[in-house]
Amino acid sequence: MDRKIHWEQIYSTRLTTAVSWYQANPAVSLSLIAASGIQKDEAIIDVGGGASLLVDCLLGRGFSRLAVLDISAAALEAAKSRLGEGAGRVDWVVADVTQFKPQEKYALWHDRAVFHFLTNAEDRQAYMAVARQAIQPEGNLIIATFSLNGPEKCSGLEIVRYSPESLAREVGDDFELVETCDEIHTTPGGGHQSFVYCRFRRKK
Repeated sequence: MDRKIHWEQIYSTRLTTAVSWYQANPAVSLSLIAASGIQKDEAIIDVGGGASLLVDCLLGRGFSRLAVLDISAAALEAAKSRLGEGAGRVDWVVADVTQFKPQEKYALWHDRAVFHFLTNAEDRQAYMAVARQAIQPEGNLIIATFSLNGPEKCSGLEIVRYSPESLAREVGDDFELVETCDEIHTTPGGGHQSFVYCRFRRKK
């Protein structure tokens, strides 16, 4: 199935609070964003942000240049509806990240659970080509994927599991690995999923 059709169907037929990746509090992402030292007026993009609450949290902390990208228009509409008037303070982008054409440079790129769906090397290379276009020198790249102990599938799709070392190889020499951390995510259904988060900094 075409991946856009897949994700539109998911977000059109399921409650955003019932999908397995739902987080009421994206604490690890917020901690890594804070650790990056990014200023409140610097640009952040949440790739695959969908209906995630991360954008709500960042708005609440005073960040003023936020973009959320997702392949699913339905996911972004759910987020807009939730934010109400606050949605007007966010740049909403419906796009497949591997084909995204960034119009500005970002100080921070955040991706929780998109990269591990890219099972083809060509897609991973396209993703990183876009990231290199989008992230400013010394900008931050935060990627969270299923760890080596994590599930082998998600939402009925095959995924690729990573260690910090294998993810760093995919990211490439333009970025240095700054920090990593693990998370056991509890799904709305009570399951447990092992994630690894990596924060990279783009070299000058």
